[in-house]
Amino acid sequence: MKSLMMAVALLAPMVLLAQEKWKGEQAFTIQGTVTALQKPAKVYLNVKRYGDNTLDSAEVKDGQFSFAGKLAEPTLANLYLKVLDPEMPERKGCDVLTVFLDKGNITLTAEDSISHAVVKGSVANNDYLQLNNLLKDVNKRLDELEKQYRQAYMAEDEEGMKRMEPQFDELEARKKQVMADFLKNNSNSPIGLYILNKYADYDINLTEIEPMFNKLSRHLRNTPSGKEFAAGLDKAKKTAVGQPAMDFDQPDKDGKNVTLASYKGKYVLIGFWASWCGPCRAENPNVLKAYSRFRDRGFDVVSISLDEKKEKWLAAIQADNLAWTQLSDLKGWRNAVAEKYGIKAIPQNLLIDPNGNIIAKNLRGDALERKLEEVLK
Repeated sequence: MKSLMMAVALLAPMVLLAQEKWKGEQAFTIQGTVTALQKPAKVYLNVKRYGDNTLDSAEVKDGQFSFAGKLAEPTLANLYLKVLDPEMPERKGCDVLTVFLDKGNITLTAEDSISHAVVKGSVANNDYLQLNNLLKDVNKRLDELEKQYRQAYMAEDEEGMKRMEPQFDELEARKKQVMADFLKNNSNSPIGLYILNKYADYDINLTEIEPMFNKLSRHLRNTPSGKEFAAGLDKAKKTAVGQPAMDFDQPDKDGKNVTLASYKGKYVLIGFWASWCGPCRAENPNVLKAYSRFRDRGFDVVSISLDEKKEKWLAAIQADNLAWTQLSDLKGWRNAVAEKYGIKAIPQNLLIDPNGNIIAKNLRGDALERKLEEVLK
């Protein structure tokens, strides 16, 4: 049920890739018209590039606004319209348009709300709209199911939540099939890497994803996103089941450095979490249960937090009664171990055997106990 996971893209790009990403940028412009807007207003353009969010703004004059910039590749962006009239009540919700920017001249035409604008001049955005149309029904059903799941969660209806899990799996499979078919039929689509990232999700299945990546056009694979995805594939190879776990060195909550190598000879679970991550906190009792049951039989846990505030990290450790080793460099998503292991979402974990090899990944719920029962007979 990955749709219920907290999947957050890493904020920090790799340094070597970041240097290349600024090469070969091409100009784009946005010419916008909101025909029925007579009030003073501003439009904000939010673009996430190379791991950073950039925000630009433009005044709307006589219903017109414009932006200009440069892109190394087609890039997803959000446009927000804000009316600047003190006598006018705030609109409910955001007047926002998600658009795929592309090189060249893009026109945007709306009557009074940019969320209903017609966008022309961007091949990437045309493909984005086509994909969204293909996914419309399944996304609508997923949204409805997620609302029902949240209601069951608030009501502590565990049986109700379990009954919904097969429905999530079915809908997610349908969604992935739509994306796979789109990629197969549009290997040179400018949104190909965007789709493949969505398809691959946070835990890359190498045998499935690497061939899909290799079937994309050479041009796409050589874009900044393509090079970054290739680097992610390389990390996935290094952290696949059967590979030796990469050693690391990070301070614990008392400032003492701890290495993974010091746990050789034990089964050890490396878990990535954060105090602000709801799904992580919900999973902690399962890890605590397994730790209490198997710690005297050669099992240990090392948790690596993606927190930035030490006081919040320590408060969560105490509140959740986490008795095992806790590590963090307090750099958030730039945590050195998380970057080394290619962690793009939390919670995630890896189970390491006494020889230092990865034998399982992402064991949640009672799956961790079942695996430990199997290996610690």
